[in-house]
Amino acid sequence: MEIQKKHIAILGSTGSIGKQTLEIIAAFPEYFVVEVLTANKNADLLIEQALKYKPGSVVIAGKEHYPKIEKALWSRGIKVFAGKDSLEQILESDTIDIVLNALVGFSGFLPTCSAIKNGKAVALANKESLVVGGALIKEMQRTHKSRIIPVDSEHSAILQCLIGEELNPVKKVILTASGGPFRNYTQGSLKTVTPEQALQHPKWNMGKKITIDSATMMNKGFEVIEAKWLFDLQADQIEVIIHPQSIIHSMVQFGDGALKAQLGLPDMKTAIQYALFFPLRMKSESREFHFAEHAELTFEPPDLKIFRNLALAYEAMNEGGNIPCAMNAANEIAVEAFLNKKIGFLEISGIIEKCIKKINKTAHPTLDDYISTNQEARKLAWSYL
Repeated sequence: MEIQKKHIAILGSTGSIGKQTLEIIAAFPEYFVVEVLTANKNADLLIEQALKYKPGSVVIAGKEHYPKIEKALWSRGIKVFAGKDSLEQILESDTIDIVLNALVGFSGFLPTCSAIKNGKAVALANKESLVVGGALIKEMQRTHKSRIIPVDSEHSAILQCLIGEELNPVKKVILTASGGPFRNYTQGSLKTVTPEQALQHPKWNMGKKITIDSATMMNKGFEVIEAKWLFDLQADQIEVIIHPQSIIHSMVQFGDGALKAQLGLPDMKTAIQYALFFPLRMKSESREFHFAEHAELTFEPPDLKIFRNLALAYEAMNEGGNIPCAMNAANEIAVEAFLNKKIGFLEISGIIEKCIKKINKTAHPTLDDYISTNQEARKLAWSYL
């Protein structure tokens, strides 16, 4: 039987998720055609990837890098575009079947909207898309009959647990969290935490922004909001539990009390591959999990007083409207400030809380409202530095 290849656009191909996605595609060349690769500023790696995978087009967000990339690729017949608007526009192409969105932060929101409006399947690693504008994206999905397949390991786990359970009511989902590098810290000891310490995640190898978000547990707060929109849940149906070994990626409890969990080693390639081939499972070269090597799996509740960001995420989700969008924007500014040693670790939560309390609230935001909220919250956050 002839295999129908999927034509894929990878947004953020030079980041951790993007690079792992290309490794999977290299292992299954008969299943995929790389149609588009995009990067923010990493021109050298984008050129290297383009020469290897030969996409029809590449996009560099930083326009200053356009001449270098265009010079390197023009003789290879690869089209080169630049600027953030190009990221959205290129997704209108009829040659794209699936978009893997591995962009970081608000920068991924508008491309997600563009992909959905153009009827593409979206493999979503940019959780901020649903944090910023989950209601709007769900409405777009219904209108344009697009599909979102989660790439985050936690939401991939939930999806896998729900397959075949369409007729059974879900009582709750349980998102697991490693607890990050500061799981056993007191609030006093967190005052002196440095960016270098915060970037040492005990289980996962990620980019700087998401690693800091994991250390503050804002990343888990984002995942709570993402789960709400992906699986049509209420706040009281989403629980977070600390699981330091990161073997159980998430669980689903059904109305009859049965609990299903998806287990595996901490390896994003499993979730990425599942999203790319969904609903099929393909053989993987990833290292297998063996119970004998993991004799102890432990669990504990998160301390919301110490890790205030997780509590703020629940509060923002319950308020709804444009508040989660403001929270995300304030967090992006605060994390950047912490990485640049302008503020302390605990000040991240304080800046976010001030912003979501002061922001002009909009109950039913439009796309333009989300854009203006993002800009307004960023300005507010800068004013508190």
